[in-house]
Amino acid sequence: MPVTMTKGKFAGISACANNNGVIAAAAMDQRGSLEKAISKARGSAAVADDLVKFKVAVSRILTRHASAILLDPEYGLEALKARATGSGVLLAYEKTGYDTKDDSRLPDLLPDWSVYRLVAAGANVVKILLYYNPTHPERINTIKHAFIERVGAECAANDVPLFLEVVCYNDTLGDAKSLEFAKAKPGYVKAYMEEFSKPQYRVDILKVEVPVNMAFVEGTKTFAGQKAYTKKEAMKLFQETASVSKLPFIYLSAGVSDEVFRETLELAAEAGTPFSGVLCGRATWQDGIPVYASGGIDALNAWLEDRGLKNITALNTILAKGAKPWWDFYGGKGNIRVAG
Repeated sequence: MPVTMTKGKFAGISACANNNGVIAAAAMDQRGSLEKAISKARGSAAVADDLVKFKVAVSRILTRHASAILLDPEYGLEALKARATGSGVLLAYEKTGYDTKDDSRLPDLLPDWSVYRLVAAGANVVKILLYYNPTHPERINTIKHAFIERVGAECAANDVPLFLEVVCYNDTLGDAKSLEFAKAKPGYVKAYMEEFSKPQYRVDILKVEVPVNMAFVEGTKTFAGQKAYTKKEAMKLFQETASVSKLPFIYLSAGVSDEVFRETLELAAEAGTPFSGVLCGRATWQDGIPVYASGGIDALNAWLEDRGLKNITALNTILAKGAKPWWDFYGGKGNIRVAG
């Protein structure tokens, strides 16, 4: 049965995908975390100009091999101008970080931006990050649900796609890198993929975590010694989480190394997971932070031209083999009717 999509939504997603319909995008919307990382590597405080320069370098060099780049409107507008011709633009709408007064991690929007203004600044897609614990009391998650409903309605009113990035957490389980959290993670990812596929949110693409922590997958190169799941069990978890999504989805790199992220995607592909690409950030460029901190922008440019491009081209090779076109979720490109 044909699927109807508005002109703006279809054009925005298409602008951020390659010719094969795969979203092979770079992520460079980090703000607070990037500032802290540069400061730590340098041994002195990073300033706004550091973030702008870093983002421009990443955008100018890596978008040669990326279908799009995710940036923030606070420090990333110069990087938007520096991107390669034909590379799409996603702009973040949320404030960096979250409310820290308790464990609710409530989100907030940039107060001086709107979807209308993001589109006027050059966004093909609007992105929102949400921290989500499906086991939280209804009073907390209702606020988060309503928040995404409002943003979804605003994107629909401006006929621009909404990419929702969800990161699960549970402070009572401790560190997100722990064995206990690794065991709970698949259920959390499955829960939020099912929840935010619902039509009231008006999300177009889900940007999700992989359902497993590769350090606990026995039988992989990343395995660190403690088992949460076998390789066969992990593959089944990829399949189970994917099965509940009613939207195309892409994977985020979540700060792991490029080698770990590539192995993760290879496992997803081996499991037959119908992911439609990635929004890959730190896995591609994070090792350039100490290079920039010690050697400045020229050293970063040289590193990106060498190691950075090798990282992204190796990732693209895996995507070419394993990722599925976003339109396949709707029965193929020819099954989508563009309205308006």
